[in-house]
Amino acid sequence: MVGKERGFTLIELMLVMLIIGILAGIAIPGLMKAREAGNETSAIGSIRAVTTAQTAYASSCGRGGFAQSNADLGKAPPGGAVFLPPDLQQADQPGRPKSGYQVVVSDNAAVTNRDVAPAANTCNGSAANTRLDYFTAADPVSRGNTGERSFGSDRRGTVYFSGTTTIPNPIPAGFSDWIQ
Repeated sequence: MVGKERGFTLIELMLVMLIIGILAGIAIPGLMKAREAGNETSAIGSIRAVTTAQTAYASSCGRGGFAQSNADLGKAPPGGAVFLPPDLQQADQPGRPKSGYQVVVSDNAAVTNRDVAPAANTCNGSAANTRLDYFTAADPVSRGNTGERSFGSDRRGTVYFSGTTTIPNPIPAGFSDWIQ
């Protein structure tokens, strides 16, 4: 006795694959944009975390001056906690981005910037002297893939952004793109 065979025909399988392909083609760009938006939100949060860390560092460890690197904010004073979380301490190193963004703390390139305290006089043994100002920037590792916009800030605490290029150091007076 021969039974009836069951299964899908080649046409039916191809139709299912076509539908899956169409749905994927519609969904993937939206998911990529959602990932970019999430990365940008994380970058803004990182800039704000650096600003908070710098304020705490200047008032308690830097003798009124600001740290000039992620590493200096990552050093804990004796008996205290680090000023910057571990994921941001290394976010300035190649291959160690945070949520698709490289986050760098550096000296502000303003001409009027000057030393406030020698590194030896900081409470955590910073590698560099504390300075009157600082600059922090978050740039996408791959613009258009991990994020569209670059972000930056300085001692004023305002977060600035640019959709086309990195934030200039120093941030010029009157720079118009900022986030409240």
